[in-house]
Amino acid sequence: MGLSSTLGSLFFLGLLVICTGFVQENCTNYRLQFERVFSVPGDMAMLNSTLVSPDVFNFRNISYNITWYDSKTGQEIRNQTGRIMVQGETLWFLNVMLDDDGEYVSILRTPFQCYSQATRLIVDQKVTEACERPRKVGQTLTSGVSDTLSCPLRDYINKLESYNISSSLQWYRGCQPIVDGMDGYSHRDKTTLIIKRVEAQNNCSYTCTLTFTLGGVKGSVSETIDAWVTEVYSLVPQVHEPANEIIKAPMGSNFTKRCRVFVPGVGRPFVDVIWLVRDNFILKTEPIDRVYTSEQRMLIQEVPSKGAWLERLLMFSELREEDFHINYTCRAYSSRGSPEGYFTLLPTDPKIIIPIGSVLGGVMVLFIISVVVYYLFKVDIVLWFRRVFPVLYTNTDSDGKLYDAYVAYPQPCAIGFSKDVEMFALQALPQVLEKACGYKLFIAGRDCLPGQAILDSVEENIQASRRLLLLYTASTFTSKRHTSSTSSNNNNNLSKTINSNNNSESKIDDNDSSMSFDGSEEVYPDTRQQLECLAAMHRSLLEGSLKVVLVELEEITPAQLALFPESVRHLRKKQGAVCWWKNHRTRERWRTCMRRREDEEKGGQESQFSPSLSPSSRFWKEMRYYMPVRGKRVVYPEKTALLNL
Repeated sequence: MGLSSTLGSLFFLGLLVICTGFVQENCTNYRLQFERVFSVPGDMAMLNSTLVSPDVFNFRNISYNITWYDSKTGQEIRNQTGRIMVQGETLWFLNVMLDDDGEYVSILRTPFQCYSQATRLIVDQKVTEACERPRKVGQTLTSGVSDTLSCPLRDYINKLESYNISSSLQWYRGCQPIVDGMDGYSHRDKTTLIIKRVEAQNNCSYTCTLTFTLGGVKGSVSETIDAWVTEVYSLVPQVHEPANEIIKAPMGSNFTKRCRVFVPGVGRPFVDVIWLVRDNFILKTEPIDRVYTSEQRMLIQEVPSKGAWLERLLMFSELREEDFHINYTCRAYSSRGSPEGYFTLLPTDPKIIIPIGSVLGGVMVLFIISVVVYYLFKVDIVLWFRRVFPVLYTNTDSDGKLYDAYVAYPQPCAIGFSKDVEMFALQALPQVLEKACGYKLFIAGRDCLPGQAILDSVEENIQASRRLLLLYTASTFTSKRHTSSTSSNNNNNLSKTINSNNNSESKIDDNDSSMSFDGSEEVYPDTRQQLECLAAMHRSLLEGSLKVVLVELEEITPAQLALFPESVRHLRKKQGAVCWWKNHRTRERWRTCMRRREDEEKGGQESQFSPSLSPSSRFWKEMRYYMPVRGKRVVYPEKTALLNL
């Protein structure tokens, strides 16, 4: 009795272990999968175990096998022709029935461990419409634009492709088949339906049905999509900044770069703008970090196009060497795509523009100062240069000239004669230029030989002089012009004599009558003065062999200047005149500032170093400037001849 009872207990325990063996094993339990599989009677259903994963074990290097169990009976599930097929981690129901509803456990065993996981199959009754399913997937369509619907059967298609089993997919709107290319519908691939322009009528149910043959059984599986049209939408973001550019910044400075993204659409877009460097997110937003970003900002735009501007700043509190020569990427993450833009940060070139600009500016300022100084002190600079470097100038002793200058002025008893002019010519000029400066002058009225013809004297002595000093006042050339036949004949004879001696024409230009020296235009009030002026202007203006220095002894008004001979006016305009009257003004101002006691001590006489007779006064410096230079450099005729070969 006792033995029989014991044997009965052991048999019952063994049967229990056999029936519930998958529960009694010490397996790692991953419990029920979150995702359920929905089906209806007559469809095919696929249950997948997710245990074959590197997160569970090293399935590539460790051998394993998978067994499926029915949790209701505890029995192992095996292949049943026309009903069930086991393909490793996949359990296929080829013809689903209502009784198939329940949980199914997959146990994966390795030589060292086992793992278990349950998968839930829910079988619903069919609805009235044979093409629709009671369990629907919700998807939104954006009104007014092109949009897509995705069939949820991608896992089925991928699994069949791994078996090299072909399949076909058909879309239905309600229960009406959708033909590709008609009514604004098209297929991008098997699982994507494109609606070219979404309208309110697209707010309905769509069903995709996958048909295939597996285990000798032809069957199908369907999913229904409940699509609703909404006005709130977001299209593909557009990254406006950065625009794949190169930016230079100085090392050690702070730096900020903006990322601007425009999202076309209506309503608030679900888009995240993120900065990346070397594929790493820059998520720090606190200024205490050297490299950080700002919070994302958004601005809704209505015109010219609807959408939203998103902005996020990338900031560097201090640029360092490791920040340069790399790309910084701004990426906009959205369900419609993730466009991006980047910029490359480079150090700025050495700032050579500022030093170069400073140098050029300094040179320009120095040049302007030099020009101004030379313009104001040209005479002083030239005289100093002649005195310090006389060796640079040719010695004039070997040019065959006897005089440094020929002094021409109105003679006594002549029209335009002035006692002051005579005193200046006979006293002031010799005292300064001859005695103080060492020049040799020929002064008409002082150095003429007795009985010598005027014409011969003028021609000979002008030819022997290096300069001609023409002294004049306002009345020298403005006396009444003579038009008698005698004066005309004399002038014609003088012109003929000068022309015959110099073998040159008497006009500067055939069309310029103001420069003629035939006596018909310009008549001088004194015979000597006529000769001197004619000879001087002829040699200066026509031949260029004589330099004429105009010495203006009193201020000339424009009305008086208009009565001067054209040749004198031309020469005065061309080279100017040395004005004694300016020196006289300076002298008067200087004398006004002197104390009366000093004037009494002078006795009314000017000393050698008074402003009027001192070689260092402005007037006499200008006179010395125009006088010949006494150089020390000797020019040898034979060398000059060789250089001219």
